[in-house]
Amino acid sequence: MSIEPFSIKVPESVLDDLRQRLALTRWPDEITDSSWDYGTNLAYLQQLVAYWQDGFDWRAQEQLLNSFPQFKVDVDGVGLHFIHAKGQGPDPVPLIISHGWPGSFFELHKIIGPLTDPASHGGDPQDSFDVVVPSLPGYGFSDRSDRPGMDVRRIAELFMQLMTRELGYKRFGAQGGDWGSSISLRLGELYPDNLIGVHVNMLPLRQEIGDGEPSEDEQRWREQLQRFQKDGSGYSHIQGTRPQTLAYGLNDSPVGLAGWIIEKFRAWSDCHENLECVFNKDELLTNIMIYWITQTINSSMRLYYETAHADGTTAGKVEVPVGVALFPREITLPPHNLATRQYNIQRWASMGAGGHFAAMEQPAALVHEIRTFFRQIRH
Repeated sequence: MSIEPFSIKVPESVLDDLRQRLALTRWPDEITDSSWDYGTNLAYLQQLVAYWQDGFDWRAQEQLLNSFPQFKVDVDGVGLHFIHAKGQGPDPVPLIISHGWPGSFFELHKIIGPLTDPASHGGDPQDSFDVVVPSLPGYGFSDRSDRPGMDVRRIAELFMQLMTRELGYKRFGAQGGDWGSSISLRLGELYPDNLIGVHVNMLPLRQEIGDGEPSEDEQRWREQLQRFQKDGSGYSHIQGTRPQTLAYGLNDSPVGLAGWIIEKFRAWSDCHENLECVFNKDELLTNIMIYWITQTINSSMRLYYETAHADGTTAGKVEVPVGVALFPREITLPPHNLATRQYNIQRWASMGAGGHFAAMEQPAALVHEIRTFFRQIRH
């Protein structure tokens, strides 16, 4: 199948069904004054759902999404949905940007314009990129695999084919956060001759036991990991072991789906316990809607299972140039000394504000870091 233009047009019957399901929600109880301690706060979710029913305009968000040039193509039997926005500059660098969970291609929409057309956003046209933003397989408008094995390595292989065979780029850069960082780094590991460089705003590290006492940064990082594993990783364990069981509830209940997703947006963002100081309701609901209308919450969660059960892991050092932007409210902040053992770090930036969803929270800062990193390795 050749590359085909793609646009989103959700049938009105799907929206009617959603409104009916929202109206028939059976709400659970909650411990008095428990805030978000036990999970998604009841009062906030009820407020969000009320807006979803009476104030949210999906058609307006659909129009926003369709303002980007979208396409779909079959890559090795998998239909991949992607944005392909051409750079407005003398020598654009091809750049594939990958999202993670519970995000979507929408998570990256604020950085596409500044990266493709810097001159129109206060930048230098020399810094332009041809930007490719795919929906991960099993996410959004990309196909859902009905076979096992759609792990990080397999996605990297598909994205390599997308960039080289389908789009004709011999060499390109990769960027991402969350799963997108793992996919981008795996591209760098597997295809060093094709990757100009890799930039990430989340850096996965293998836990290595070194000689002597750990540095302060290393000790802090290990404590962050321990806290996360104790109090924040339950979702990952469920999705990595029994995603199918969870999917029955989330695929059937839009409120259940929203509750599962927005808790992560609050926990992982630099929102100072006020979710809407970073994201507005339209942004939160548009991301949720992409999961709802495509029924991809189950297939998206399977990435945790497939990766946890994959054969082999990254063992060697990634030798292509790597740039890192560390936003202060990221889940963990890895130490530089350990990172240099596993990656060829060429830029290491500690950011002033922002968290896990950097492209939505601090788009200008992330764009600056992407431009700066690739400026030094463009040729």
